[in-house]
Amino acid sequence: MTDAATEPDKIAGPTPDNALRAADKAETGPVLAADGTPLKRSLNRALRAQKIRALMLIAPLLLFVLISFIAPIGDMLFRSVENQIVRDTMPRTVAALADYDAAAGGLPRDEVFEAAYYDVFYAAERKLHTRLGSRLNYEQTGASSLFRKSGRGIDDIGEVYQDQFKDLDRDWDKARPWAELMGDPDWIAAQDAWDGEGRMPVFELRSDIAEILPRTAASYQIFARFMQTEEGDNPIEKKPWTVVHTALYQDLAAGDVRGYTGPRADMLQAADALVASPDFETIAFRDGFEEIDEDWVKPEIWQTIKTYSPDYTSGYFLNAVDMQKTPEGPMLRDEDERIYGLLFQRTMFMSLVITLSCIMLGYPIAYLLSNLPSSKANLLMILVLLPFWTSLLVRTSAWKVMLQQQGVINDTLVWLGLVADDARLTMINNQFGTIVAMTHILLPFMILPMYSVMSTIPQSYVRAAKSLGATNWTTFWRVYFPQSVPGIGAGSILVFILSIGYYITPEIVGGTSGIFISNRIAYHISSSLNWGLAAALGTILLVVVLVLYWAYDRIVGIDNVKLGG
Repeated sequence: MTDAATEPDKIAGPTPDNALRAADKAETGPVLAADGTPLKRSLNRALRAQKIRALMLIAPLLLFVLISFIAPIGDMLFRSVENQIVRDTMPRTVAALADYDAAAGGLPRDEVFEAAYYDVFYAAERKLHTRLGSRLNYEQTGASSLFRKSGRGIDDIGEVYQDQFKDLDRDWDKARPWAELMGDPDWIAAQDAWDGEGRMPVFELRSDIAEILPRTAASYQIFARFMQTEEGDNPIEKKPWTVVHTALYQDLAAGDVRGYTGPRADMLQAADALVASPDFETIAFRDGFEEIDEDWVKPEIWQTIKTYSPDYTSGYFLNAVDMQKTPEGPMLRDEDERIYGLLFQRTMFMSLVITLSCIMLGYPIAYLLSNLPSSKANLLMILVLLPFWTSLLVRTSAWKVMLQQQGVINDTLVWLGLVADDARLTMINNQFGTIVAMTHILLPFMILPMYSVMSTIPQSYVRAAKSLGATNWTTFWRVYFPQSVPGIGAGSILVFILSIGYYITPEIVGGTSGIFISNRIAYHISSSLNWGLAAALGTILLVVVLVLYWAYDRIVGIDNVKLGG
């Protein structure tokens, strides 16, 4: 891009005549380009066109970075606080719990049990109750089995009413009478005329039924729409869920249908008389839940639902730092449950040890490579790169064979008499095994940046220092080493960041005392399926890396890090 000061000369030309014309025009108006366009506008248009061309050139790379890097990080950050499953699965219960004091430790009012009955029933039909149970089980042990058991037993409450209505009139257990009572006549006609081709007519309630039987109308509409959209069945041919019979009982107990004259009026009024009779059997929602499982009449489950009812939660991050979200506020977990703080400390410590080990082992090798003739250096470089031609899993498994008590190293030590046969060294399934295996695996990543920088250090500097009387040690420490520091910095950053994210090697050779926080993240992603906690742990790990990177930049200076040149 040319300098803005020279742009007018390019456009209008550098001749004296052009300069005079520009001066004349400047006195009478804006300076114009050769095509008559104001010079400022022409310059802006040229700059804008150049920026668009530059953007088009980097657009593929930018799109790739957004899709493969930025989007996954954004998704991880969202999952670490996302919590819509509680509200989406139990919306009525969450609304009813709005005035529930979870910190007081009592049971909620009866309306909450009623709302929970409808929510659990609909969730069980949609097979969502087990997902909700798994989510709450992260916070309260036993919630998963509680919801699974409730999904099987929630029908028992509705069957109390279904059986009595069915004994009164068999039509209450048939699909067609219910459809005529609830459905709009035009929808019934359209449904009867539907031949299975095209889209099934969407269920429509009768215009007056929602005022007479509000709970029943709402429940039946959910049933009918579910049959159409989820099952692909005709509601006229499917008898309704037991929850609809429960809603019918509640509507008949709370209202008066004696003035109703619509379809199935006789059947409905007979049911109203049945509900009003003293022989009609009822069951309180609280008692029904207690029969399913006694945990429903304990405050803990309701406190958990209340605590995790918001759409977004800090609970995952609290769990990631060995705390928990309670009705009283964030609290530390019991001492025997605090594992993540220890894992973070272990990960940082062992990553630093591995990095230092790679520096001590890699620096002499890189120095040797950079000072050997090209033919010999290339041969040794092949040996450095040779591990990359072997599977990571194979290399790690080889260390497991070598380090075990009956392995090659222990056998050699026993043969040399350095170790007694009954006192073999324990070098596997601990931190030592992890450090050894990961140092071997990450060593090339330290050697290559060092070698790249060392190979560019002029040997004339070393010869000049020696010619001035410096010893070999002084020459190395005062002349050569400072120039190799950028390579050490580049290799250290690369090895450290790689090491804190490793999980295969620690999993194989680390045992219980040599695993990293990354192993726990992998466990929550693949086994426990607690993706929220895994995302929170990953976010904290990302922040730790960024903080360390910032500290390194402040202390050493990232501009001093070089990969060569």
